[in-house]
Amino acid sequence: MGVFALLYFFSTWLIPSYIEEQRNPVKSPAPYAVSAEAQEIYDDLDFIADLHCDALLWGRDLTERGEIGHVDFPRMREANVGLEIFTIVSKSPAGQNMKSNSSDAFDNITPLTIAKDESPSNWFSLINRTLSQSEDLADFVGKENGKAIFIKSRSDLEKLIIARKSDKSVIGAMLGIEGAHALKGDIENLDLVYAAGVRMNGSTHFFDNELGGSAHGENLIGLTDFGKDVIRKMNELGIFIDLAPCSPAIVEDVLNISTVPVMVSHTGVQAVLDSQRNINDDQIKKIAANEGIIGIAFFAMAVGEPALPNIIASIRHVRDLVGIKYVALDSDYDGSVVIPFDITGLPLIVEGLIQDGFTEQEMRDVIGKM
Repeated sequence: MGVFALLYFFSTWLIPSYIEEQRNPVKSPAPYAVSAEAQEIYDDLDFIADLHCDALLWGRDLTERGEIGHVDFPRMREANVGLEIFTIVSKSPAGQNMKSNSSDAFDNITPLTIAKDESPSNWFSLINRTLSQSEDLADFVGKENGKAIFIKSRSDLEKLIIARKSDKSVIGAMLGIEGAHALKGDIENLDLVYAAGVRMNGSTHFFDNELGGSAHGENLIGLTDFGKDVIRKMNELGIFIDLAPCSPAIVEDVLNISTVPVMVSHTGVQAVLDSQRNINDDQIKKIAANEGIIGIAFFAMAVGEPALPNIIASIRHVRDLVGIKYVALDSDYDGSVVIPFDITGLPLIVEGLIQDGFTEQEMRDVIGKM
């Protein structure tokens, strides 16, 4: 019995970190160097925000500086990042690819959930996994003794902005869901996740679900009746709607239904990389007309290679098409992707924008303005 207990202990200690290290490599490890001009502009940015990170999935203590992965609270402070949106991944299909994925495929998150020594109630329940990761973020924020704020309202955000004017070590953490399959077709679960602190919800992820079709799914359908009800209720509750990576039909449906601005997180643009994941010019124009936000991702499957010049090219394309105020940084850090740099490498974005001729005000609009 003692041997089995020992094996279980070592498996829960070693396996999750090993999997994360394999799934979230960094092409160029820290530290990162930029020109004095780029560093000076970066250090002077008002409020740096990144709108998508999956760090909660892996079971790391985000209050401690990690040697693997892309984001944690200490590295946020090192990078002077004021706000990170931590998104919850509850299911990921085996064989995940950009073309077509079945909702019935084996779920990669199940063995990871077991290996992390989570409660058996989470092993096969998407909503329980979602609520558990929500609790984890609340616990991490609670350990920070007032130096971190769980953003659940406009007043929380205003509190964070005011606090950072005198103390840059205060950081904000907001909670989102990557794929509304976590609701399991029950709209009452939307109330549960809202109560847990979720303020952003992506309709689909890599497969079709009860709300409708994914850009990487099998049928590319628009919103179902249930999906339309969920969108309306998200508007009522004040949950941001994330359109990545939804089918084009869902994008159209949501823009027709939503009474508030939407966002497209961790995306690319088809003009830079022609991928079914990425949004086209017509969609960009409609999202801008909705006063929404387009968040440019950092990984090659969204922006192409080499990543950094293509990140800059994607930002430039949105700026030239609809205006700089509609584009933001949306890394997909810790999202089972190869990343050119971790969160402490964000000054490299400023360097790239300088070299591409962006003005300082444009840089503030993309990276550091609230």
